[in-house]
Amino acid sequence: MTFGDRLRWMFRMALLLFILASVAFLSALTAMRFAIRGREVVMPDLVGMPASQAQPMLDVLRVGFKVEDRIYSQWPVDAIVRQSPLPNMNVKVGQDAHVVLSLGPQKVTIPELEEKSVRAAQVELLRSGMQVGEVSDVYLPGSDPDTVTQQYPAANTADATTSRVDFLVAQGSRPLGYVMPDFSGASLGDVVARLSAAGLKIAKFTPISAPGAPHGTVVEQNPPRGERVDPNSKIEFQVAE
Repeated sequence: MTFGDRLRWMFRMALLLFILASVAFLSALTAMRFAIRGREVVMPDLVGMPASQAQPMLDVLRVGFKVEDRIYSQWPVDAIVRQSPLPNMNVKVGQDAHVVLSLGPQKVTIPELEEKSVRAAQVELLRSGMQVGEVSDVYLPGSDPDTVTQQYPAANTADATTSRVDFLVAQGSRPLGYVMPDFSGASLGDVVARLSAAGLKIAKFTPISAPGAPHGTVVEQNPPRGERVDPNSKIEFQVAE
């Protein structure tokens, strides 16, 4: 075999190896795409289906089943009222399906909770087979602290679609507030005297190294200047050693 023949043979072999490698790469890529697509399933329509029937169906699809809430509805007890992801969506194997289950039609009347203490309202709801929903606080002059001043759904509601009752809780009058001054450079003794005169207290002070700052003077403060503070505020200072 001449040198030229050998070169042509080597070229053909290199070209053949390149083609085989390209085919192998494309085959692997196609197989990967099929594998990824194979890990997805179509979410069935679960609304109206009993949870006892829906969960085994999702188990077969290898999709989790997670109950997010229970609400009153016209569906039978433990039937699925809402679902996420929605029907016919592609979901990955191992993903959870989040559902809301029915408590059946509303059979209890929302109790009167306003003007009761939060504790008494919670006990009343438990006796009625209901639950405490979102609790928000509001300052109301002249009100008793920790007293329910408003509720949702309202008392005596007979067509509520939820087993939860939200509270708006009075916290009495708002504490007397002040605007936080800038104490930078002030001595710790002066700071204590000024805060005490306003009924405020220092929650914590931390000595730190502050070259150039006089001993015992404020270097940093929290809350910063301009923020509202009251007797319940946590006020902290860093003081030069």
